[in-house]
Amino acid sequence: MARRCSVTGKGVMTGNNVSHANNKSRRRFLPNLQPMSLYSETLNKTVRMRITTAAARTIEHKGGLDAFLKSTSASDVPSELRSLKKQLDKVSIEV
Repeated sequence: MARRCSVTGKGVMTGNNVSHANNKSRRRFLPNLQPMSLYSETLNKTVRMRITTAAARTIEHKGGLDAFLKSTSASDVPSELRSLKKQLDKVSIEV
């Protein structure tokens, strides 16, 4: 599994550990990924994905998964969620 957020696209970064003697050794900064189940009220189904805690806070701030996808433009939505956004748009047009 890739260490990349499904919503924000945040991934692994690299840098240096720097000791008191100014010795440098390479290290990796991993994103804080958490497996989460997000419920879509419009589609009446649960979507499982690995997202960062920052993305989870953003989704909750926007008012849930449906509100987040509706407020985000199609070009900004990652490819994993694009099909879900299309389904949401299709259901909202029918209603």
